[in-house]
Amino acid sequence: MSAQATARSRRPHAFTLILGVAVAATVLVPAAPASAAVPGLVRIAVTSASNSNDFRSVTATCPAGKVLTGTGYELNGVTGEAVVDDLRPNGGPAAAPTSVTVGAYEAEAFAGNWTLTAYAICANPIAGLVRVSAVSASTSADFRSVTATCPAGKVLTGTGYELNGATGEGVVDDFRPNGGPAAAPTSVLVGAYEAEAFAGTWSATAYAICANPLPGLTRIAAVSPSDSNDFHGVVAACPLGKVLTGGGYELNGVTGEAVVDDFRPNGGPAAAPTAITSGAYEEDSFTGNWSNTAYAICATA
Repeated sequence: MSAQATARSRRPHAFTLILGVAVAATVLVPAAPASAAVPGLVRIAVTSASNSNDFRSVTATCPAGKVLTGTGYELNGVTGEAVVDDLRPNGGPAAAPTSVTVGAYEAEAFAGNWTLTAYAICANPIAGLVRVSAVSASTSADFRSVTATCPAGKVLTGTGYELNGATGEGVVDDFRPNGGPAAAPTSVLVGAYEAEAFAGTWSATAYAICANPLPGLTRIAAVSPSDSNDFHGVVAACPLGKVLTGGGYELNGVTGEAVVDDFRPNGGPAAAPTAITSGAYEEDSFTGNWSNTAYAICATA
């Protein structure tokens, strides 16, 4: 591994019913409140020990009675010197996820102390919630891509990935839910490069957290400037009246030369998240221009 560069309401509606020509009565009909797509939404954080070990893993678990809709992570103290290898929700095709495990390796020898935080976006039980996965071929090719698609009739609330066999030698460059501002996402694409030449075989797994259709579900994107700076940070925020169920990111122009250090939903144990931050550092010195895109998956609050 080459050395890291040093620089791094609606108003009540009134209508009038006229009986014959002489009697008029006004009936006030209050508007029904919009139904919350994901009631009880919160963000849970768990942070690893701070040390100089090469690898660490940490699991964020939803409070009892809640399920996992989305994931996130944050590396602290390494600024491009470590990569997240696993962002793995539990659950399965017939089981709702309730936790996420995040694992990270140093990309090269690093003497300083650092920590890893796992973020779980959790809500009251949601109809039809499951976790599905798809795995790429296992080869020694420099790049691989794989898409996890929700079962027919379901939509994507959150995302995850796992690199298998790379142990710090692979970097996720694309972590992209489909959909758009007027279209609910239904799949997530994971694309990963070798950070440096790596002779071993490895594969990538994409995880999709899926549910029955949710009111107002959309995917919002925000893009950083494209330049040659060492760091690019960007925030994707949900429209007013919506909350964040999950997210994704995409690095453009670096092809394995940058790592996403922060994939951080806001919110807290008593506050629903409404935005997600993607922050990326160059892993090695890189002179070209590049950008960082953050994706927010949002539903009616």
